[in-house]
Amino acid sequence: MLIWFGTPPHGTDLAMAVLWPAFIGFALAAIAGAIALPLLRRLKVRQHVYEDAPASHQVKAGTPTMGGIVFAIAVLPLALDLQVPMLGEFLILVLGCAAIGAIDDLLGIFRGRNAGLKARTKLLLTAVVALLFLTRLDSSYADFPRQTLLAIGTWHWTVPYLWWLLLGMLAVTGTIHAVNLTDGLDGLAAGSSIAPLAAFAALGFAHVLPQPTLVALLGLGACVGFLLYNRHPAKMFMGDTGSLALGALLAGVAIAEGEMLLLLLVGGIFVAEALSVILQVSFFKATRGKRIFRMSPLHHHFELGGMNELEVTTRFWGISAVLSALGWWIAK
Repeated sequence: MLIWFGTPPHGTDLAMAVLWPAFIGFALAAIAGAIALPLLRRLKVRQHVYEDAPASHQVKAGTPTMGGIVFAIAVLPLALDLQVPMLGEFLILVLGCAAIGAIDDLLGIFRGRNAGLKARTKLLLTAVVALLFLTRLDSSYADFPRQTLLAIGTWHWTVPYLWWLLLGMLAVTGTIHAVNLTDGLDGLAAGSSIAPLAAFAALGFAHVLPQPTLVALLGLGACVGFLLYNRHPAKMFMGDTGSLALGALLAGVAIAEGEMLLLLLVGGIFVAEALSVILQVSFFKATRGKRIFRMSPLHHHFELGGMNELEVTTRFWGISAVLSALGWWIAK
């Protein structure tokens, strides 16, 4: 696998540095999906639709889930270069969160309804994995932008280590659960992750940070590969196995590049989805039954407003692309 140190590549070498890891991520996801789909069907690993989901979603019941295992498989090539700092830490983060998601999915399947791990249990477990990632990351690489929340050109906003650690845990767990909430329409979460990962890959080249750039490109390729099976109408869902792994990968790349706060802009779709749930629940409790949105997360609000699923998904993808381009322009 091509990875550089020191001066970023140019010309043909630059094209290879971008295309090769992205192609590997795509190929691994596409092959893993082709193997997983019939296997999940045979094992009857099926999606249970929430009782309060829009009526149009009831036809999705029985679709194979846990297809997000492809994201864990797509980062396995990192194990080939474990002597390189950071790569082992990314493996711990992505595989650890994928494992938590898999446990959650399996519990829901065995119980016959969407009732896996409790929310606070998932939050605690993902926070532990995030803490392990952050502490190991900080000690593994001399050129890591330590304690940096935002890097714009040569300007870095740094904070004391404890604050960075706490905010890093919040960034990882928040992104994980925001992506999890976004995973409610065919292709929505995976497609909305492509542009942010592309933006962080571009910034990684600019900041001469090859490891997070490599991870971002693997993840980008894996998202495209997964969409072969998850685009509308979806043949397979990612489940919490995939949404937790994908959210962890996205947050980990941002933190490793010193762009933790940029997640709020580049990952604006995920932020909006999470905020819609927080606002809806808070307003409902405060007003004893009134609602801000027709339904939350936000994508359901637009569905119930008359948009079909494909329209909502493609518009969210477009917004994600615009926000990611803006974030890249600000921080480049």
